[in-house]
Amino acid sequence: MSNKAWGWLLMAAVFALDQASKAWLITDAPRVWKITPFFNVVMVWNHGISFGMLASHDARWLLIGVSLVAAAALLAWLQRGVTRPTACGIGLVTGGALGNALDRLRLGAVADFFDLHAAGWHWPAFNVADSAICMGVALLCATSMLHKDYKAST
Repeated sequence: MSNKAWGWLLMAAVFALDQASKAWLITDAPRVWKITPFFNVVMVWNHGISFGMLASHDARWLLIGVSLVAAAALLAWLQRGVTRPTACGIGLVTGGALGNALDRLRLGAVADFFDLHAAGWHWPAFNVADSAICMGVALLCATSMLHKDYKAST
């Protein structure tokens, strides 16, 4: 399978998993589901971006636009021919960005539900798309630092 195909496949898989998990959570999941002493599944509507930033502003359409422009730019980069790790990073980021953009478009906010906590401290709730975006950005950063001279094989 080509590097481009890996990127497109990961994008589709992340998008599908993200939307399926949110559909289940919104319709059927208990309000709070205690998984472990440090991990719960909870339903939280995020009207902003990471860590709830911009939540007090009506930035819905701006955030949708930024997500779509970023996804388009990353997919254009993918189409030029990139290494497999870069293609996978692009797929993770675009799948997550498009999943969260669709939430904002359809629902007016992003459904977040993973809740990590310890000793009274809570990490802000997040979802599959957020996780994929973080993993994709980390992969893109690592690839750019470790493989500067690596030529793309398409």
